[in-house]
Amino acid sequence: MSIKDLKQAIPDYAKDLRLNISSVMDEDLLTEQQRYGVFLASALAARNATVIAAARAEAEAHLSAEAIEAAKAAAAIMGMNNIYYRFLHLTSSGDYKSLPAKLRMNVIGKPGIEKVDFELYSLAVSAVNGCGMCVDSHEAVVRKAGLKPDQIQAAVRIAAVTHGVAQTLDGESALSA
Repeated sequence: MSIKDLKQAIPDYAKDLRLNISSVMDEDLLTEQQRYGVFLASALAARNATVIAAARAEAEAHLSAEAIEAAKAAAAIMGMNNIYYRFLHLTSSGDYKSLPAKLRMNVIGKPGIEKVDFELYSLAVSAVNGCGMCVDSHEAVVRKAGLKPDQIQAAVRIAAVTHGVAQTLDGESALSA
């Protein structure tokens, strides 16, 4: 499955998503590794099998094996971290904020690709998962590494469109069941 196939799976009422998937994936503000890594990590976070299959096919055509593993690792670690840190943010009790997380996060220190790219993948996944603390943290790291606001926005746009497509296809599947 490719992006072209994915676009054909999007129903007409969501044609804006069909148009947006093309435009965000043609974005020239990001490197190929950033663009396709964000797409794969966001697809994994969005959890739709059709979107994941398209993202995997595109990733395999554009990314190294290390970048594919890093995108998968970003989705995995943020799947854990986004829940934990969103809890810290949402709870009104301050008791938990001073406690150590006691969660292993070694991949963040050694992601196997450029740190800035892994952090961008993590930022995109955190946006999909709705964790404000993680979004703030990863956004600060990529800004410090030299990414500009329009580049960060481009990554989040990929995540947003990917999530929208996944949500739409999940809805269609549920409606046809």
